[in-house]
Formats: sequence, C-alpha cells, structure tokens
Amino acid sequence: MQSMLLAIESSCDESALALFDPKKGILGEWVHSQIDLHKEYGGVVPDLASREHLKNFFPLLEASNVLEHKDRITGIAVTNGPGLAGCLALGIAFAKSLSMAWGLPICGVNHLRGHAYSPFIALHESNPAKFEASIQGLFPHLGLIVSGGNTILFEITKERVLNVLAETVDDAAGEALDKGAKLLGLPYPGGPHVEKIAATGDAKAFDFPKAIAPRNERRFSFSGLKTSLRYRIEKMEDTELKAAMPDICASYQSAVIDQLFGKAKHILEVDRYQSLGLSGGVSNNKALRAAIERLAKRYRIPCLIAQPKHTGDNAAMIAFAAYADTAGTQHEAFTIQPALRLG
Repeated sequence: MQSMLLAIESSCDESALALFDPKKGILGEWVHSQIDLHKEYGGVVPDLASREHLKNFFPLLEASNVLEHKDRITGIAVTNGPGLAGCLALGIAFAKSLSMAWGLPICGVNHLRGHAYSPFIALHESNPAKFEASIQGLFPHLGLIVSGGNTILFEITKERVLNVLAETVDDAAGEALDKGAKLLGLPYPGGPHVEKIAATGDAKAFDFPKAIAPRNERRFSFSGLKTSLRYRIEKMEDTELKAAMPDICASYQSAVIDQLFGKAKHILEVDRYQSLGLSGGVSNNKALRAAIERLAKRYRIPCLIAQPKHTGDNAAMIAFAAYADTAGTQHEAFTIQPALRLG
C-alpha cells in the first residue's frame, strides 16, 4: 500500500491542504482564499485572517477527499514559519488535532523552503521514478523567491543545503509593487493591476531608481523606488497622471525587475550553477518570468519557474519540500516560528 503525506498551510490569509504521493506526485489540492475579505482593508488584517482559518479548516477537510485516503496517510507536514503568528498557530493546532486523532507523526516545514523547492514540483510530476536522478543534475541551483513579503536570492547545494545569498533590507519586491499601486489609486492586491496597465506602456518613459547594489554587496532595496514614485505623482496633475499611467506602471515595474535581474546576474558571473529558479507570488508576473528565462538562456542553464498554482501560499509546496529536502526540513523543531529564516 502506497504512503501519502498530508500538508497544511496557514502562514497568511489562505487555508490550504494537499495530498502528496512520492510515487505519483500531488494527488489533490484544496484552498480557501480570503483575498476578497481583506480587499476592503487594502491588506491582510492578522486577527481577521486567524479567525477565518479557525472557521475554514475543518469544512475544507470535509470538502476534500483527504478522509477517503486517511488509512494511506503516513505523516502530516505543516508550515511553522515564517508568517503571521496567529495564522501559523491555527494551522499547527489543526495539524496536532489530526495527528492525535489519527495517530500520525507531524513535522514543521519552513514556508520559504516550500517556495524554494516549488519550481521542482513539475519535474517530479513528469517522471516520479527518475526524479532523484533528474534533480541531482540541477544542483547547485540558484533560486529567486519574489513575493509580497520576501525577496531572497538563494542557492541549493549538491548536498541540498540552502544558503541565502542576498535579500531585501527593507521592502520586498511584491510589497513595493503593491504600495506603488496604492499610491496610484489601484485596488488591492496592486501588483497584478500594475502589470496589466504596464503592458501598454513604455518602460523607458520614466527614470525610476533601480538601486542595484554593487557586485560585492548582496542585497536588494525597494523603499527608495516607492518614495521616488510618490514624489513623481505629487508633481503631476490628475489628468496628466491618468494619461501617463501606462508609462508610469511600465517604468516602475521595470525598475523592480531590473534590480532582481541585475543581482541574479551578478551572482551568476561569480559562481557556477546548474539551474536557475523563480518562485513566489510575484513570479506570475510575465515580464519578470521572461527576464529570468533570458538570464538562464544567457548562461545556458535550465530555467525552472513554479507553476502559477504553486506560486502563492499553497500546501502542495509544503508537502513537496518535506519530501524533497533531505537536508533536514522534516526534522525542524515543531514550534511556531513567525520569523523563521530560509537557511
């Protein structure tokens, strides 16, 4: 009888479950999103998000087919950080209740490790039997996690040790896009709206600061970009701003992408990697995906980008990380760690 792993994700505003079979891949995914609930507030309200997790997890379990496979589930993986403490606590409490009721072991999984390994999910699904041989040929791997809360350039070594190479010192890239959208009067979440409007604009129309750190400084910074946008808007009349909106969005988005592209390029110029990856919510941005694909092509290495359904907060990547990360994810301390680091 084949074994399965149940995964639980609740780091922010999405309650998610997934079933994973090492010999077949992801067998099912179920997500309850709170995005419509938080829209009117312009962002996630932690207390409200926690209450929604409490209300939604058991109905989500009943609506899934998890209970049909209960006898084949041999373990439970649950996100233990980073994220909102209250939301993490609800997911862990849910995992513990199932663990006690079903007599199964549980393990805490770093949410960022889930993102780090998410680009490899499709590789496993294409041929589970040959996955280990295939993934080993892609290490060392250079990856970029870009989301509303994190911007991290990291490596996975041949021994599957994850090392942070560069990260933001202030705003995350997704946060910069959302805050920029808010300044422009666009609805939450703003990043996709900026991308849509930017599609018809000229990325060279406005000169926003790209803030690419020197080669020897491995960091990102996006707060100055947001400030520059605010000063630019304050000098414009409403009619002028409306007419220039496509060009502003294109230029602003380009400044974010150029910084991500530039720092990844700096790393590739110094060290040799066998593959390049992109994950996190902002990786759905088509211009960013195209830029990372160009970079991988320049250095003649495979480019792995997380599937759209696995770019946001999802339980599939938590299950997959628990399976694929043989360097110790499955042995992490089982505690709530809202500020847990990738490495």
